[in-house]
Amino acid sequence: MSEITVAQALKGLKAGIAKANEIKSPASIAVVDSGRNLLAFARMDGALLASIEISQGKAYTARSLNMKTGDVTEFVQPGAPLYGMETSHRLPLVVFGGGRPISKGGQIVGAVGVAGGMVPDDESVADAVASAIEGG
Repeated sequence: MSEITVAQALKGLKAGIAKANEIKSPASIAVVDSGRNLLAFARMDGALLASIEISQGKAYTARSLNMKTGDVTEFVQPGAPLYGMETSHRLPLVVFGGGRPISKGGQIVGAVGVAGGMVPDDESVADAVASAIEGG
C-alpha cells in the first residue's frame, strides 16, 4: 500500500491554505497517515483556537470510518442508528463536515481534517488538500 509522504502532506497543506485564503476562511488543517497518526498540521493566522483539536478529530474520524465526516451526521442524530457514536471512542469522533479520506491507487492511505470555518468552507479546503495529495 502506498503511504502519504511528508512532502505530499506539505503540498496538501499548501493547497489547503491557498484555498482557505481564497475563500477567506482561516483554518486549521490536519493530515493523518493510514494509522491515524498526525503527519502534518497548520493553523492559519486568525483560525479559531478550537479548530486545532477539531481539525485533528475530523481527520482521525475520516480515517477511522473511511468516509467523509459530513456523511456521518444524519446517522448520529437522536433516534438514528448511530446516535451517541461520537462519544464511544477513546478519542472523540467528529461527525460534521470537514474531514475526508485520502486515497492513492484505490486504497485509503490517510485523511485530512479542516476546521475553522462554516462546514461548506471546511469541506472545500479539505477537498483541495486531498486533491493535491492524491494527485502526487
